[in-house]
Amino acid sequence: MSQVKYRTADVDGFNIFYREAGSPGAPKLLLLHGFPSAGHMFRDLIPQLADKFHIVAPDLPGFGQSDMPPRDKFNYTFDSIAGVIDHFTEVIGFDRFAVYVFDYGAPTGFRVAVKHPARITAIISQNGNAYEEGLSDGWTPIKAYWKDPSPANRDALRAFLTPDTTRWQYTHGTSDPAAVSPDGQNLDNYYMARPGAHDVQLDLFGDYKSNVALYPAFQTYFRTHQPPFLAVWGKNDPFFLPPGAEAFKRDNPKAVVKFLDTGHFALETHAAEIAQAIREFLSR
Repeated sequence: MSQVKYRTADVDGFNIFYREAGSPGAPKLLLLHGFPSAGHMFRDLIPQLADKFHIVAPDLPGFGQSDMPPRDKFNYTFDSIAGVIDHFTEVIGFDRFAVYVFDYGAPTGFRVAVKHPARITAIISQNGNAYEEGLSDGWTPIKAYWKDPSPANRDALRAFLTPDTTRWQYTHGTSDPAAVSPDGQNLDNYYMARPGAHDVQLDLFGDYKSNVALYPAFQTYFRTHQPPFLAVWGKNDPFFLPPGAEAFKRDNPKAVVKFLDTGHFALETHAAEIAQAIREFLSR
């Protein structure tokens, strides 16, 4: 089943859209995307791994083609998102799996790993942070909102939600911005333009402090369970710094850390290199 299939799972009445490829009997690999994207960010990676792995890439709740219920019907927190994704893996029969985490996918996947350590066969973190030294100064306005969730501080974060900022996230830190396809960023901006989407994202900006509060718990999990761990990192990421990747080795000394000369959305420029790193790592 190397061809990608596009499906929807009912998770307690919540429709989760996902991409699936590979043989159901192959080792399982769950791909978790970040802000402001969706499972389409893995469009170049999936075909390069589908011959060896059973791959599933869901759109997180409120993102992409998954349901985005009104804020009075769903609590947009990372605990809530992780809860839906946790149950999603059970619905689709992912009982033991490796997980690839990026950006928002990291606190989502790490929550699942802490809750079900026996289910996790390996972790690939591509700019998916779990250490305070990995947070750049780019988080300063968001941290201000954590300290004082005033309307003014909330409105100041709307600058992160503009089409120009999305394009900047895709191209910053790349050696050749012309090599970055506009397709992914334009699709992200399409989803971001939906009614209510901005307030959903502002809620998640505010709740990101819950992820930082859980960093010690994530680190204890790495230290206690020592999952096979690959950190493959765009070293020019304006949000998640290289020290955040190196820090994984502090709690998991066997962690493998690789840096790529690119930015936040490393798959846009280095999908082949990341696919090869995953194949080598998971075949050891």
